[in-house]
Order: sequence, then structure tokens, then C-alpha cells
Amino acid sequence: MPERITPRQFHEADGVEDWRVLGEGACTYFRTGSFAAGTRLVHAISQLAGLEDHHPDVDLRYEGVTVRLITITHDYYGLSDRDVEVARQISAVARELGVPADPSAVQTVQVSIDALVHPDVIPFWRAVLGYRDRDPEGDDLIDPHGRGAPFWFQKMDAPRPHRNRIHVDVFVPYDQAEARVAAAIAAGGHLVLTSTPPSGGPWPTPRATRPTWPQRWAATERIFPCNGQSQSGASTDLVARALARPKTRR
Repeated sequence: MPERITPRQFHEADGVEDWRVLGEGACTYFRTGSFAAGTRLVHAISQLAGLEDHHPDVDLRYEGVTVRLITITHDYYGLSDRDVEVARQISAVARELGVPADPSAVQTVQVSIDALVHPDVIPFWRAVLGYRDRDPEGDDLIDPHGRGAPFWFQKMDAPRPHRNRIHVDVFVPYDQAEARVAAAIAAGGHLVLTSTPPSGGPWPTPRATRPTWPQRWAATERIFPCNGQSQSGASTDLVARALARPKTRR
């Protein structure tokens, strides 16, 4: 059985400098520069041993290839030592082909919906999106083809008519978060809260406490619009949360 690890443990492992842990696993982007070079990289990845039981998600586009690693079992959705091993192998293959990695290009987007009674809301979104449950008893819907943003349903303890019922979570690499927040502020956003979690997590958000976050989600930085409105009626307030980022190496 793979050994479960935290996002911090993944980042502090040797040989994974090309990778960043986001909301849906460990990700990287390889700038291939052409479709032909991308197909060669994808083919080389497919030839790695042991991927039948632990395969990466690979997205091939003209300019590059995005790769995601995540460990999924009946009772776990997160990272493991197997992800570290596969990340090292994929990075080695890319170097052999002369393909550079650019982990600053990755991000994950999630749509979060507040709901008082989940069973009254989730079936509608499941039907209209064509999504499926992440797990039988969970509060997440995911695209069965792995392309669309996941939807997370957050439990409300009481009606809150003056707050947004839907917000968007944007997960970016820990070394890109400050620039992304600055860009959002320059575009008219307002930073209403920023903080880091207690050692080992979990941490509260302005909406609720999410105790399973460190295990269930493998994120390093989380930024989402929250509560405020611009003149057009769109939310412009931001909450920035830093999750487990790697220690500085000397």
C-alpha cells in the first residue's frame, strides 16, 4: 500500500522541483513547443514501468503537456510516496528529451456552493453538469472526463441572504500566489483577509471550518472571491490562504 504523505512532505522530497501541489494533486507543465514534441513526451511517459496501477493524468496541447498525479483509494484522495516516485520518473524522461518544465503555469479552479441541505441541491447540479459524485457519501461533484472544474458543496449552518452563495477557489503554486493576488488587486480586487494555517492544519475559512482539508485536498495556496461586489454586481473581494509550503532549502 502506498504511504500517505502531506503536500509539505511532497515538496520537501528530492527530485520533485518541477512539481507543485494544487487543489487536485501534484501538477507540472512541460513546454514542448510543438504537438509532435508533446506526443513524444506523452509516449515516453506511457512507457514508464508500474503505471497500470498508478497512472498520471496527462493533458496534451499544442504548446505543452500538463501532468497531474494523485492517489485515489476507496477512503483516500490525496498524495502518497508513489506520487513522488512517479514525479521523479516523469521529470527524468522530460530532461532526457530536452523538454523544460514550467510549474508556474499550473493552477486548479474549483466552484464552491453554499447549501443548507445538500441532498436538495446536489442532484440538480449533478444533472445539469453531467458530473458524478467524487465518492458515494461526499459533498463534491467531478467531471467524469477530468476536464471541468470540480464543484464542492459547503454546508451552511443558517441562511445568509447577504453573502454570496457561490464562490470560486483558485489554487496556484506557492511561489506564484503573491503575484496573482497583486494582479487581482490591480484589476480592482480587494484583499479582505490573508493568513496561514496552524502547524499541521486544519484552518478555518470565513465560511466554515474544513477539517479534512490537509488530507483530502493537496493545495498550497488558495485564493477566492468572497462577499464583496463591484458596481457590476460581481464579487471583487479576495481571501488568500497559504497552505503547507516547503521549507527553504539551504
